[in-house]
Amino acid sequence: MQLYNTLSAEERARLIDEAGKERITLSFYAYAKIENPQQFRDDLFLAWNPLEALGRIYVAHEGINAQMSVPADQFQAFKTTLDEYDFMHGIRLNVAREQDDHSFLKLTIKVRHKIVADGLDDATFDVTNKGIHLKANEFNQLLDDPNTIVVDFRNHYESEVGHFKGAITPDVDTFRESLPIINDQLKDYKESKNLLMYCTGGIRCEKASAYFKHQGFKNVYQLEGGVIEYARQVKTENLESKFIGKNFVFDNRLGERITDDIISQCHQCGKPCDTHTNCANDGCHLLFIQCDECAAKMDHCCSTECQDIIHLPLVEQINLRKGQSNSNKIFKKGKSDALKFKHSGTLSDVSLAKAKPESDLPIRQKIATKKVLVGNGEHYYSKSQVALFKLTNKEINTGDLLLISGPTTGEVEFTLKKMLVNGVENTLATAGDKITIELPFKIRKSDKLFKITKK
Repeated sequence: MQLYNTLSAEERARLIDEAGKERITLSFYAYAKIENPQQFRDDLFLAWNPLEALGRIYVAHEGINAQMSVPADQFQAFKTTLDEYDFMHGIRLNVAREQDDHSFLKLTIKVRHKIVADGLDDATFDVTNKGIHLKANEFNQLLDDPNTIVVDFRNHYESEVGHFKGAITPDVDTFRESLPIINDQLKDYKESKNLLMYCTGGIRCEKASAYFKHQGFKNVYQLEGGVIEYARQVKTENLESKFIGKNFVFDNRLGERITDDIISQCHQCGKPCDTHTNCANDGCHLLFIQCDECAAKMDHCCSTECQDIIHLPLVEQINLRKGQSNSNKIFKKGKSDALKFKHSGTLSDVSLAKAKPESDLPIRQKIATKKVLVGNGEHYYSKSQVALFKLTNKEINTGDLLLISGPTTGEVEFTLKKMLVNGVENTLATAGDKITIELPFKIRKSDKLFKITKK
């Protein structure tokens, strides 16, 4: 009985491309009492894996929080699996405004203590006493009320690229940090003001609204379905969008555009930009904003130090990473001293530039590549540090960019400088050939060899 992924992200991406089927990116959540989260988790995997549903899902005794990608032709079948549970029957699915077939490349369902890390003791207050849900039009009307305070309960790296005009945007890296900050900042307005809150899909506000009502706030409201549902209603009902910029999302897209306003800057050169990226150095992976010009100049790195590291021999890179932990550093966008144009605190509502139509955008280096499976690992000779692969598809040449991927090995990119083909040094290998490559790390039979090429 298969209860976990058996394919790497690269293999899944290849299968998605070969299938050529449209996929739907969506999210949903539900607070409910789940007696056995582990059994619930396993049942969901068994139901969703045959449908080729992918995503990142957290389940706990308190409910479920899911961000997913589902084949369009399996959408109804997927909804049927939800309807089998009373607390998910007819549940609202927040469908992404912008679709990407590669938004998720694995089906990961994890059992957690909570479906959102809020740091709250639920036993100390009534979590069901939530704030009033508002639809987009109602939310807009209350925003226009001078007696309203609107608060963004997302993290700083989310609100920097897009937020509601006039919103309080806490300078925090996690949701749990924002709760005491906002409570203290608004302590004098508990009875006199409308507290209007929002987040990406609504789940953070479900708990936050109950918490603030417990803290004594009398008039608490929340945006139903979050920014995702707001954007849909704005479009279908032809409403004014009071959200400006881009909505950050936690999948491979890292954002979907709500308005064409760019309100943030490249953290390296200051040019108007709202494209997030992760540092290309595997020992860093810092999340930050980077324009296309800086991406090309800096090789998708956050600093010259990281840029120097990615050009070191692979064995030196691996040695530098030994014993190192990124922890939550990857999300501490704007906190690195190497980034000159970082922001903190109050963010601007001023549009710095207008985004170009999608057809006019330059294709970023990372997006303009694809990974093609070309072979499988067969053996590793430890004494000579040589790996043996058998090519099963296509051809490779010296100078090609390759990727080795496996459940134990992880993912390692390298440029092929030299190889033996069927025991003889050569610059070309084709399907059926056996090749040996000097590598400073062990490979396994479960490892796959990919060729990275431009699309």
